[in-house]
Amino acid sequence: MRYATMAIMSKYSVREAPSGEIEKNLLGYSPIVRQLLYGRGITNAEEAEKFLNPHYENHTHDPFLMKDMEKSVERILRAVQTDERIAIFSDYDADGIPGAVVLHDFLKKIGYLNFENYIPDRHGEGFGLNQKAITQLAKADAKLLITIDCGITDSEEVLHANESGIDVIVTDHHLPSQEGLPKAYAILNPKQAGCTYPEKMLCGSGVIFKLVQALVQRLCVGPVSEHGAIFNVGTLKIGWEKWLLDMVGIATLSDMVPLTGENRVFAYYGLKVLKKSPRKGLTELLSVLRMNRADITEDDVGFSISPRINAASRMGIPMDAFRLFATTDDKEASTLAKHLDKINNERKGKVASLVKEVRKVVEERSPSTGSGRQQPRKVVVAGNPNWRPALLGLVANSLAEDMRCPVFLWGREESIELKGSCRAGGSVDLSLMMHEARAVFSDFGGHKEAGGFSTTLEKVHLLEAELERAYEKVRSAYVADSGTVADAVLTFDEVNDKTWQEIATLAPFGVGNPKPVFLFENAKMRKMEQFGKEKQHLKLTFAKTNGVYVNAIQFYAKPEDFPSALVEGRSVNLLANLERSTFGNRVELRLRIVDIF
Repeated sequence: MRYATMAIMSKYSVREAPSGEIEKNLLGYSPIVRQLLYGRGITNAEEAEKFLNPHYENHTHDPFLMKDMEKSVERILRAVQTDERIAIFSDYDADGIPGAVVLHDFLKKIGYLNFENYIPDRHGEGFGLNQKAITQLAKADAKLLITIDCGITDSEEVLHANESGIDVIVTDHHLPSQEGLPKAYAILNPKQAGCTYPEKMLCGSGVIFKLVQALVQRLCVGPVSEHGAIFNVGTLKIGWEKWLLDMVGIATLSDMVPLTGENRVFAYYGLKVLKKSPRKGLTELLSVLRMNRADITEDDVGFSISPRINAASRMGIPMDAFRLFATTDDKEASTLAKHLDKINNERKGKVASLVKEVRKVVEERSPSTGSGRQQPRKVVVAGNPNWRPALLGLVANSLAEDMRCPVFLWGREESIELKGSCRAGGSVDLSLMMHEARAVFSDFGGHKEAGGFSTTLEKVHLLEAELERAYEKVRSAYVADSGTVADAVLTFDEVNDKTWQEIATLAPFGVGNPKPVFLFENAKMRKMEQFGKEKQHLKLTFAKTNGVYVNAIQFYAKPEDFPSALVEGRSVNLLANLERSTFGNRVELRLRIVDIF
């Protein structure tokens, strides 16, 4: 590894080396680890130790620091004491469903069975609480409703629950509405005003985990309550909740929250628990996926496990994903694992078909240059009332990666409102762009790279013009601040197990802790080929000084996707991540292409 301070191109640069003082502070680590720590703002040994070796007890916060935690614990224990029916209402995605399993498993652990899990239908009910579901739960004699990953903006629905004789505890991580908080019995959300909880960026499962952590503490340490009720806590011990971190880890890695602070602890230990969890559904799912449990990484969660959880709501019944992880029955676990894998494959087919359909629509509407090639588009906007909104985020993501521009797609389910998804394509901050074009939306939300929106038939024809205007207004500031920075310059000789082991100490990677990017300068390409069933993936082969080959791949890519002429025998500058593949039980150190120039 070597450092560089010069700019490579206006779009790329290599991170400067740490100062002598910082090098001295981090002297206990190898040069590459020091460089990677420095790139993450870590400049002393204490910060480095906390980052590289997360500690569950020392690096998580007291759950009772969260506003309304005491009220929430008291109300839940009172419900258990008096045998009140509890309804757990969670979102239908890979954050809400694992969170629902967390609270389900806790109540089962203490022997309390008078509760039910409710997950709304994505297509018929939509996101968040709804009055029909609350009425149904009230008829089932629910007296306490606990939301997971939703509820913070559902003031009317909470009021309806109150009028139906149901107390509501909202647990959520989304931003509260500017119109105020719902009149719930208690609200657990670190983003609400007046909450001093140190970690503001928990996912929904992270928030419900803190509630379970508080309940375990109260039951094990006491006093349980002034009534002295008897609980089934014989096998419950402080720290038992750590077994639930498999679910919290999946959610944290799936929900795109920063993998720093307490979230890093949850992701780090979540992967450890996933590797030894006795959960029957997880065992069956890994078997269906032919995945070696000991090798599970954050990529396996993001690309294999989470999509199958989400497939349940996109293509079928979200309760199927919940039941997979909650069941203790071997046969049910096997059946559900195969079912989720099957509908996920169906989802892939529908998305691929929809990508082709949308691409055709876009190409037909795109002006061409004099040479017959399509002109680059500023923004892609397309929609059809027959397109299924639940799939459009995946379609938009595929197109945005390919076209490298913002993509906004809309469709319609059962309501007259049009709903859509958008992806940035790495060229703009979507949250700023949507805010600038807010007049054409009836609702919108998201972050820099991804979002969702609603609009009406009256406004949809204005969508493209308004989004192009917004794009021009906000893109210049984004482009000026979005150049890719390589962490260091490597040679192919350094693509080895030692380097990999050093890089892996910083895992898991994700938002807030991105995979390190390395520059390989003037790299002579020995071979270029397309691979996969449909030859849809790109593989470039380079060589070490001893002649051993190093492969660099990019899925769903072809040579013409890059501005440089890719020709065998010609040298290129390669930006790539280093990764360890165990596909087909064959271990290979390889490079994942970020860009070529």
